[in-house]
This record gives sequence, structure tokens and C-alpha cells, in this order.
Amino acid sequence: MTVSYTLKVANARFGGFTKLLFRWRGSIYKLLYREFLVFCLLYGLFSILYRCILSNHQQELFERLARHCNKFAKLIPMSFVLGFYVTQAFQRWWGQYTSFPLPDNLMMVVSGNVHGTDERGRLLRRTLMRYANLSSVLILRSISTRVRRRFPKLKDIVEAGFMTVEELKKLNHLYSDFNKYWMPLTWFANLASQARKEGRIKDDIALRLLMDEMNNYRSKCSMLFHYDWISIPLVYTQVVTLAVYSFFTFCLIGRQFIKPENREENSVHLDMYVPVFTLLEFFFYAGWLKVGELIINPFGEDDDDFETNQLIDRNIQVSMLAVDDMHQNLPPLEKDKYWIDMGPSYPSTTTKPVFMGSTHDMRILEDENEEFVQSPKAAMLAVNVWPTSDKVKKQRSKGLQQRCLCCRAKCKDEHSISELESPLKNSMLSPRQLQNMSMQQGNYEEPLGSTNQEA
Repeated sequence: MTVSYTLKVANARFGGFTKLLFRWRGSIYKLLYREFLVFCLLYGLFSILYRCILSNHQQELFERLARHCNKFAKLIPMSFVLGFYVTQAFQRWWGQYTSFPLPDNLMMVVSGNVHGTDERGRLLRRTLMRYANLSSVLILRSISTRVRRRFPKLKDIVEAGFMTVEELKKLNHLYSDFNKYWMPLTWFANLASQARKEGRIKDDIALRLLMDEMNNYRSKCSMLFHYDWISIPLVYTQVVTLAVYSFFTFCLIGRQFIKPENREENSVHLDMYVPVFTLLEFFFYAGWLKVGELIINPFGEDDDDFETNQLIDRNIQVSMLAVDDMHQNLPPLEKDKYWIDMGPSYPSTTTKPVFMGSTHDMRILEDENEEFVQSPKAAMLAVNVWPTSDKVKKQRSKGLQQRCLCCRAKCKDEHSISELESPLKNSMLSPRQLQNMSMQQGNYEEPLGSTNQEA
């Protein structure tokens, strides 16, 4: 079963991930301990050979070989090769997960658009969903070792109830050199067309929706087949494997604790016997390679591989419940709790302010010593498409007069005030001229929205 530790890391806390380091199932220790023990054993053999068996002249030759291996082993780009490979393998792993065919969307469409509470309608809906699940069983049987062990033969699928004997005969009768996982979906399409002719599907729009969901389901089955067919190029996998194995083969000799080349280095030389940092490096790099090996094909029988058998059982159960037991089986309609209340109520202790935006509570603080200078606004001319009545004319002229009297103390330009007051003193002007003059002069002080509201 897939190892899940989501609950353990639900909240970030001190030493949160350290609890996961002591788990064995699905851990890197379980995957790597054999290779790690082999590396430690070989390193110990070379160390014993150098210290106890070789002569002085042979030790000098071994020391030269060790320095040479340690020098050129650093030229292997381990981080780049492994990092890019694991990235590609993870993208492939996630793509396979998202391509797994789930019947949830399809069963909702079948339950809502294939009508009929009689035996015929029930049989149509159950058969449609059984064909969809049969297609996924056939494709998973071709790519997953767990499903293959569960259904080694097609007769086992018949005994499990995914297919009838007559359907098995038709499946075997059609000869094809390729995988025939698509045949049940072809039966699905033909049966849906027959249901449309019988009036079980009310219109062509519902039939189109049903066919679209079936094609989406089929495309996911096809993607799983192509993921299994086309792998990451073998040459890249070989390059990564050779890089890791050759690097640590050189480390078996190059990382030995040998005598220093210069006598001056004796004061800083440590003979630790156990290469702690080399073992950590092996654990990280070889573990990285094991991660790529684990996720490159998630349809095996590893601890973290997909639970395909459990997914098959879940899909057939929920799809039959949706199209049969729950079809037109609705609970009675009742007024909900919030029929009158506008929203859910919480205790006062748990009430939190609603987020209205990061600048909602922003306050602009200005320096008191600094004089605030307003930027001049560009003049905007309002356009009025409706004819102005005499009442509106009088209101505009009266408002203009009040505005000018209120701003008299603040206005510094007497010439501008006289220009604004001159249309009011001149009673010989016609109402039309008075309206035009008030509109031209009022546009510099009134916003555009105020003119539209008065109009």
C-alpha cells in the first residue's frame, strides 16, 4: 500500500521531518541498505589490503593510484546528470498519476442523462459504466504487475464480473495485433447511440456530452498505454547508472586514508579508518539514483507504487452506486438552516476579520512641515446628449452662483471670478447662451460624473 505521511507534516513545527527519518517502510534505507553494505565491505577490504598485506613498494604504488583516482573522479558531473534525470523521471511519474482513468465525471453524466427507472434504463446505465471499467482493467492488466497477478487470464476478468462470456467471445473473435483495450469503449459508444434512439437520452446535446466524457476517459487509458510503451531513452538511463557506479568505484581506492605525499602534511593528516563523508556522499548520490529507479515506473510492486487493484475496486463500486442506487433517489427538499440567516454564525472568540485586500487598511501619512501641492487636473469636457430643460438650467446657474460665492475667499484670481459672475449679471442673454456658458465654465470644477447625474 502507498506510504502516506501527510498527517505527520500537517503543521510545521520544530523537528517536523525528523520523525519521518525513523520509518522503515517506503524509506531510502530499505531501498539502499544492500548497496550501502556492499560499498562498506569493499572499502574495508581495500583498506585491509593496503595496511596489512602490501609491501612498502606496493603501498607506494597504491598511494599513487589512490591520488590519481581521487583527482579524476571529481571530473564526473554527478549533480548535473542525476538532477536532470530525476527531474525528468518525476515529471513522468506525475503524468502517469494524472492519466489514471477515473470514472467520476463519466458516471455523473450517465446518471444525469440516461433516463429511466425501469429495468431497461437501469440495465443501460450499469452496462455503460461496466464497459468503461472493463476498458481500464484491460489497460491496467497490460502495464501493472499487480493487476496482472490478479487477472492472469481473461477468464479471471469474467469471473470477477467485469465482462460476460458473450463479450469475451466477441473480444476474442476480433483479431488484432495490438492491445484491444479500446473495444469496450466502442461498445459504450454504440450502446449510447441506441439509448438515444430509444429516447433514454432526451436530446443530441446530452449525447454529445456523454461522448465527450467517454473520449476523455479513453484518452487517459491511451496515455497510460503510451507511457508504458515509450520510456525515457535507455542511453540516458545507462549514462546515469555508469556515472554513479564508476564514481564510487574510483572512490573505493581514491578515498582511502593513505600516507601524505609531503612530510609537512603529517601534522594535519588524520587516519580515521572509516570514511564518514564518503559514506554520506554515497548515501546521497546512490539514494538519488534509487529515487529515479523507484518513480520511473509506478505500476510495480514497490511500497510507493500505485495501488492499482484498490483503485479498480473503488471505481467499479462508486460507478455502480452512482448510476443505479443513487439514480433519481433524492432526499426530500427542505428549507436549509440559512433560509433566513445570511451566513454561518461563529462564536465571538473565533471570529476573524474578513480579508478585504492588502491595501484596504492603508493610511497615508504626510509630513506636517511639507506643503501639500495638488497636481493640476486636466480639463474634461462633459458631453450631454439629452436636451436641457428650463428647470435644469435654473439649477445649474444657481449652483454656479453659490459655488463662486463660497470660493470667493480662496480664489486669488479676481479676473476669473468676474468671468464666472458676468453671465449671471447679464440678464439680456438668452437662456440657450446662458446654458452654454455655464457648461463651458462649470466643466473645470465639476467632475464628469456630476454632470451626468444631474442630466
